[in-house]
Amino acid sequence: MHSPLSDRPTACLALADGTLFYGTGFGATGQTVAELCFNTAMTGYQEIMTDPSYAGQIVTFTFPHIGNVGVNPEDDETGDPVAEGMIVKWMPTDPSNWRAAQGLDAWLAARGRIAMGGVDTRRLTRAIRNAGAPHVALAHDPHGNFDVEALLAAARGFEGLEGLDLAKKVTCAQSYRWNETRWAWPDGYASQTAPKHKVVAIDYGAKRNILRCLASAGCDVTVLPATATFDDIMAHAPDGVFLSNGPGDPAATGRYAVPMIQQVLSDTSLPVFGICLGHQMLALALGAQTIKMNHGHHGANHPVKDHDTGKVEITSMNHGFAVDAQSLPEGVIETHTSLFDGSNCGIRMADRPVWSVQHHPEASPGPQDSYYLFERFASAMAQQAA
Repeated sequence: MHSPLSDRPTACLALADGTLFYGTGFGATGQTVAELCFNTAMTGYQEIMTDPSYAGQIVTFTFPHIGNVGVNPEDDETGDPVAEGMIVKWMPTDPSNWRAAQGLDAWLAARGRIAMGGVDTRRLTRAIRNAGAPHVALAHDPHGNFDVEALLAAARGFEGLEGLDLAKKVTCAQSYRWNETRWAWPDGYASQTAPKHKVVAIDYGAKRNILRCLASAGCDVTVLPATATFDDIMAHAPDGVFLSNGPGDPAATGRYAVPMIQQVLSDTSLPVFGICLGHQMLALALGAQTIKMNHGHHGANHPVKDHDTGKVEITSMNHGFAVDAQSLPEGVIETHTSLFDGSNCGIRMADRPVWSVQHHPEASPGPQDSYYLFERFASAMAQQAA
């Protein structure tokens, strides 16, 4: 898909260390700066690109067949792509899938997201693993004209994700109700018409499929912005509080989220369930600390051990920060760990129904080994009400 105007590469990726990768641009034209990560999932590129947890990041897909099933409105995890761009090995082919409504190239172009194909993604992935997630600048010019020094300067000038509160950028502007349930053949999405539990979900960058899983587990879900206060939550008289996934540095988001969570824990006995950034928010509220990872966990095949049962679950992951297990205070138990690197993937309070996990149990994309966590949340609310 080289431009007919030039035989030169039409896209350039500049790493802050001076490394350059050239390829063929698709999607939108222009330039963007971000942190670069890699994702090992074999399916779900549309869900990944629209996952708010990828704010401020460009995603390198290690699986070569990206774009082959097109895109469709049902698989968006939020209104528009949130990831800044994408890097792939092979250029997307014309979609071949009965659900496809549009090709990946046109979808990205219409939504202002830059992409580059024809890249040695193995080499790029090794660079990320060896040196950590780099700051990069990605440019797409159909004429193949690049100011390399300017691109390198832009990459080196990127502020990075440490200290950055991105939850405020991707959260909802106002509260809303959610009752759509998980997709099922042949009817697609349905509605929860007989909910049993009132849940307030704090939106740090919530994926739609997480909200669908809550609804499917019998929850009447009210979604509140990331900056919601304790009084905002209690005004809805919830049976439980859910803390969603999201992007950025948890310590930065914690400046306003942690006091709210601490008040929920001190002034109520409500069940609390957190995922991803919500897991990190709960850990900070309980007195633990978070740390920046070298290259993070991004994929749909991550083995996680449940210490309570001994079971190993294959999970979907997307995070660049982690809870420091060494900092967990007394009364907070580590429940899950990654079998890739031993990092923390779950905690719970010893004496009450308050817990969280680092992985994405809604599995969009990914395996559904951890869906039981939503049902556990519903059971905890039922027991509290009994």
